[in-house]
Amino acid sequence: MKIAAEIEAMKPRLVEWRHDLHAHPETAFEEHRTAAFLARELRAAGLEVHEGIGRTGVVAVLRNGDGPSVGLRADIDALDIMEATGLPYASGTPGKMHACGHDGHTTMLLGAALHMVANPPRGTVVFIFQPAEENEGGARVMIEDGLFERFPVDTVFGMHNWPGLPVGEFAVHSGPMMAAFDTFELKITGKGAHAAMPHQGIDPILVAGQIQTAWQAIVSRTVSPNDAAVISITQIRAGDTWNIIPDTVLIRGTARSLTPEVRDLLEREMTHRAALVAETFGARAEFEYQRRYPATINTAPETDIARAAAEAVAGADTVRQDMTASMGGEDFAFMLEKKPGSYIWIGNGSVENGKNLHSPNYDFNDDVLTLGVQYWVEVARRALTRNSVRSAA
Repeated sequence: MKIAAEIEAMKPRLVEWRHDLHAHPETAFEEHRTAAFLARELRAAGLEVHEGIGRTGVVAVLRNGDGPSVGLRADIDALDIMEATGLPYASGTPGKMHACGHDGHTTMLLGAALHMVANPPRGTVVFIFQPAEENEGGARVMIEDGLFERFPVDTVFGMHNWPGLPVGEFAVHSGPMMAAFDTFELKITGKGAHAAMPHQGIDPILVAGQIQTAWQAIVSRTVSPNDAAVISITQIRAGDTWNIIPDTVLIRGTARSLTPEVRDLLEREMTHRAALVAETFGARAEFEYQRRYPATINTAPETDIARAAAEAVAGADTVRQDMTASMGGEDFAFMLEKKPGSYIWIGNGSVENGKNLHSPNYDFNDDVLTLGVQYWVEVARRALTRNSVRSAA
C-alpha cells in the first residue's frame, strides 16, 4: 500500500512527462530529443546512464549489491501519422504522432526507474529505452550494438498498452504473444500486348491473380487449422493505360505466423508456388521474402512472474490468460530470442471514436500510468527475488 501511494503521488509528474513526449513525437532512429530528455532525468535521479545504444537508445542501470539482474524495456518512437485528436498536447510535428502509446510506455518505465532509485531492490535493474520499434527493428540494432554483453541480464520483460482491454486489467500467457512480421515482394514478368489481342502476349496480371489464389491456399490448406498464419497482399502495381497489357506486375505485402515452423513453411511455399505458377503461364517470377521480426514468444516461468506481479498491483482476477495471440508484430521478440522473459498487455480502455492503435484518433490513457509504474516495480522485485533463490540453490 505504501508503494502504491508513493507512485500515485507521482501522477502529476508522469502526466506532464507523457504530454510533453506526445507533443514532440520522433520516429525511428530520430528520437534525439526523447533520448536527451530521458538521459537528463535518469542522471538527475542518480542512475548510471548510457546513451547511443543502438543509435538513439538509452540504457540506465541501478545496482544494489551483488546478485541477479533483470531488464525492463520500453519503446520510445512514434509513427508517421497525421494526428487528428485535437488535444491541447497534440503533436507539434506535422505527419508524426505517438499513435501507439510509446509515450506512455516511456513515461511508465521512467517513473519506475525513479521510484526504484529511492526504493532499490536487491540486485541489478537495467532500464532499456529502445528506439525504432515501428518497422525498423530497434531491438535488434541494440542487441547488435552489444546490449546484453554490456548490460547482462538474467531475464527481460516488456509491456504494451492494449485498447479494448479495460483499465485495471492485464493480459498475458506463455508461448506466442505476438506474430512474426515478414514482408515480401514479387515481380512477375510477362510479355506486353494490345488488350484486344491478349493471345499475342503473356498477361502478368492474370498470373498475379493465380499466384494470389495459390498463396491463400497455403493458409487454408497447408498450414494446420490449429496454427495461425496470414498472407496479405497490400500493393499491386501494373500498367499505365486502358488498352495495353503490361510487361510486369509488382506485388508487395506481409506474412504473419506464430511459430518458427509455420514461418519456414510460408517462405518455402510462397517461393515455390510463385515460381511454379509463373512458369505454367510462361512468365517469370522474382520473389524476395524478408524476415523482419520473429514471433514474440513468452517463456513460462517468467510469464508466471509477470502474471503474479500484475495480480499483486491490480488485484485478484485482473489478469486475462485467455486472449489469443495478436497477429501484429513486436520487435521485443529479438530480446526474447536472447533472454527468457515475458511481454504483457496493460488495458488502455475503450476503443470508441477510433482510439485503437495506429489510429490518428488514438491517445494513451493517463489513468494507466501509475498502474504501469507499479507493475514495473513489482515485476522487477519478483524477478530478482526468484533469480536470487535460483542462484542460491
